[in-house]
Amino acid sequence: MHRSPARYIGCVTNTLVFITVLIKWGVAAAVASALARSSIFQRLLFAERRRPYQTLALLAFFLVPLTLGVWVRTRVPNFLAADISFETTILLGLLLGPGWAMLGGLVLSVPAVMHHEFLAPPFNLAVGLAAGFLGRFVDRDDVWSFTPFIDLSLYRWIRRNLRKPGIDRQIMMLFVIVAMEICREWIARTYPPLPKARWLFALNSDQPGLQVLVWLSAPITVGIALKVWNALRIELKLKEQERLLLEARLDALRRQINPHFLFNTLNSIASLVRNQPELAREMTVKLANILRALLKDHDTFVPLRDELKFTDDYLDIEVVRFGADKLQVQKEIDPATLQVLVPSILLQPLIENSIKHGLEPRLHGGTVTVRSRLNHDRVLIEIADDGVGMSGRPVSMLRRTGSGIGMRNVQERLEVLYGEKARFEIISNPGRGTLVSIELPAVTAGG
Repeated sequence: MHRSPARYIGCVTNTLVFITVLIKWGVAAAVASALARSSIFQRLLFAERRRPYQTLALLAFFLVPLTLGVWVRTRVPNFLAADISFETTILLGLLLGPGWAMLGGLVLSVPAVMHHEFLAPPFNLAVGLAAGFLGRFVDRDDVWSFTPFIDLSLYRWIRRNLRKPGIDRQIMMLFVIVAMEICREWIARTYPPLPKARWLFALNSDQPGLQVLVWLSAPITVGIALKVWNALRIELKLKEQERLLLEARLDALRRQINPHFLFNTLNSIASLVRNQPELAREMTVKLANILRALLKDHDTFVPLRDELKFTDDYLDIEVVRFGADKLQVQKEIDPATLQVLVPSILLQPLIENSIKHGLEPRLHGGTVTVRSRLNHDRVLIEIADDGVGMSGRPVSMLRRTGSGIGMRNVQERLEVLYGEKARFEIISNPGRGTLVSIELPAVTAGG
């Protein structure tokens, strides 16, 4: 005695057909959403080029759950919606090409063959071949933007062709998929189930309207999956564009610092060449060290230890220019902060601002102090001077109110990199000096 015939052509009620179509759409959305949660699946699906082993891995993401769905359909009475192998083969053809789609169709047909549906393998091979060539004919953007809302597609197609007749490839995809579904239903009708052979699984209804819905269910199912993945694809593209924009903005800011710093240093060297050539030579060597460091490809973040080494050469130049009796440097560095990552070229503009606007106007100079300490999961960095201060300057919390290009640049970079997680504060007392405080999340290279 063969298995329950309620699952096959000629024995399926119209109610079951209608419910199956609705559940099938839900299954497609659920499977597509579940696969989209995997970062590996995302990377494989949206890769512009794949190696064979990568395509095989992507194929496995499709085949493992959906082959199980075919098996469930053959074992669980009336749960026909678990089998979306026909639509899956079409998706494989559109996304991976005819060869991989035919391989996938063969694998998907294994449970059906075990259930004596002997026409499943050749039919899946034909579907995979047709869908694969269809995917090569249409643009990839047309594939991704294929919509399950068929009424809107037809409306747009009719309106567009009334103005300018032409071939709409998305509408062509729609009609090809519907034609393959009609072909499947015709084969299932032509070869009805026998006691020991079921030939090919398909849904069938004696109501014309419901049968049209069955034919349209295949492109809708395909469109639902593509809609889910295309939404993810657009989201990832927006994130990538945001990342590239951020990198371009940071690169522009770094380029703004370099000529600004170079201009000031060359002015200092030029003032010493005639009267103090030895000092000018020493400053030139220090400048060469700085330029060598600047010409390297900088990471966005560097350990504070490296940032302090970079500022040492700058301070050496300024000490030579001002004189050791007029410019003194003090450091109060917590060793625990040396491995904390900070934005590259962070301290030099702040130190330059303290010297130029705080100490240089004073006849007898002064002292620049660099401090760092940990405060729980945050690092506090301070640049202080005992110079003339800034009159009429309000406290700044990541606003472009700092003086000079370098100060504004640091503020903007912190805003771009950290947003509200960073604190930038300027406290200045006229005649007594200025304190610039930066508080950042304490993140090390290891974690």
